Amino acid sequence: MAQRFLSSAFMLTVSLSCTYLCYSIIFGRTTVISGRPYEGSRCQPSPNAAGKKLLGQSEQCARLLGVRAAAGAAAARPGAAGQPPPPPPPSRWVKNSSSAQRYGNKKLPGALIVGVKKGGTRAVLEFIRIHPDVRALGTEPHFFDRNYDRGLDWYRGLMPRTLDGQITLEKTPSYFVTREAPRRISSMSQQTKLIVVVRNPVTRAISDYTQTLSKKPDIPTFEDLAFKNRSLGVVDSSWNAIRIGMYILHLENWLRYFRLSQMHFVSGERLITDPAGEMGRIQDFLGLKRIISDKHFYFNRTKGFPCLKKPESSGQPRCLGKSKGRTHVQIEREVIEQLQEFYRPFNVKFFETVGQDFKWD
Repeated sequence: MAQRFLSSAFMLTVSLSCTYLCYSIIFGRTTVISGRPYEGSRCQPSPNAAGKKLLGQSEQCARLLGVRAAAGAAAARPGAAGQPPPPPPPSRWVKNSSSAQRYGNKKLPGALIVGVKKGGTRAVLEFIRIHPDVRALGTEPHFFDRNYDRGLDWYRGLMPRTLDGQITLEKTPSYFVTREAPRRISSMSQQTKLIVVVRNPVTRAISDYTQTLSKKPDIPTFEDLAFKNRSLGVVDSSWNAIRIGMYILHLENWLRYFRLSQMHFVSGERLITDPAGEMGRIQDFLGLKRIISDKHFYFNRTKGFPCLKKPESSGQPRCLGKSKGRTHVQIEREVIEQLQEFYRPFNVKFFETVGQDFKWD
């Protein structure tokens, strides 16, 4: 009886020990039992007959030993150099890589809408950004006039992400009249494409004044601001609303840093009467396929301005904001004629330089 009890106890001990040691093969090569290191390689059939029988019946241990043997064989193959294969990339890296491929990267703009204020720059931005190959910043960053000290990394961080083949674009109309802007933009890239939206300078000045009046109702009249001496017809060219419309003076500064071929001039008047035609020429200038066409526009008679037709994913058409298409203040005909006479020599030289007659007389 005692001998049978001892035999059973021995067999149980062997079974438990081997099972424990087989697990040690998976979770680590050395396992500590009773305070002593126990090598996983010792999980081998015991010379004891009873031990052999029990190990043969332990399927779990046999599977683990088989895994270990297969791993050893793989390490011994030529070229393996005894090293296990590299682990697969972390799932987080795979996810981030996939996101980068899907959403693109932030890049410095390849094209800028640099002016002019109240010429139609917002319309051009909203119209061109429906093109699938254009990604445009919606707000005006004013980097090259007000925020240049923040650096190009800050500027790049504002940009939308673009994929390969897409153009990054932003608009800030005050660039055109900022003396330092052409040099700064050229320092970023001499290949930048520049879009300038121009409009009859008299109409532009009245629109500019109308916008300011809506914010500051106590400002002097348009006539008082536009003239140094109304009776003599002496125009105050230092007033910003007048100065912006002297396009040729600003253009000469840009031509010190950029070729005329890098600049495209959009007619603010034709942008209203023929938006598809003007957008077609802009797409050509940017090297884009002509996708934006007549089918994208309809004329809003209330605003007196074209709007984008309702996209399939939206329930509403896209029109410009309340500040666009507002009714101008009424200006005497004599004042308008005096301003037209003032601008005429500037306009003529501008037309000759850019090779277009915008017919503002």
